[in-house]
Amino acid sequence: MTEIAFYHLEKSPLESVLPKLLEKTLDTGKRALVMAGTDERVEALANLLWTYEQGSWLPHGTKNDGGPEDQPVWLASDDENPNKADFLFLTDGAASDKIGNFERCFEIFNGRDDAAVEAARGRWKSYTEAGHDLTYWRQGPGGGWEKKEG
Repeated sequence: MTEIAFYHLEKSPLESVLPKLLEKTLDTGKRALVMAGTDERVEALANLLWTYEQGSWLPHGTKNDGGPEDQPVWLASDDENPNKADFLFLTDGAASDKIGNFERCFEIFNGRDDAAVEAARGRWKSYTEAGHDLTYWRQGPGGGWEKKEG
């Protein structure tokens, strides 16, 4: 079964958290697929990965760039895995019917948005019923991550 980690954002926005998680992914030698809700959001996240921190660089691409097989990080709004990613990152409420095809899935949601929190609860229940291994991470007072009981 796929290991699914829920990341409940309360202190930092997705734009701060996602690049760090992707850096760690690449450090382990894994490939990533980042799904967002719209093509516009995909392009905004792709632009972010060029500029999120001075001196940092995350190799990535989108359908506008082409060549997914050459990209260790692929950003998309559709439920495909053209770069043969090991890890799936679901952002902005994006959903995948192919979670079982990934080693790990990261459900990243805005804890300040009641609808996003409610949707995450529904996905937690669905994943539990499907037998996936789940963990829940919440941003602590100092900004670090604390593992919580679901």
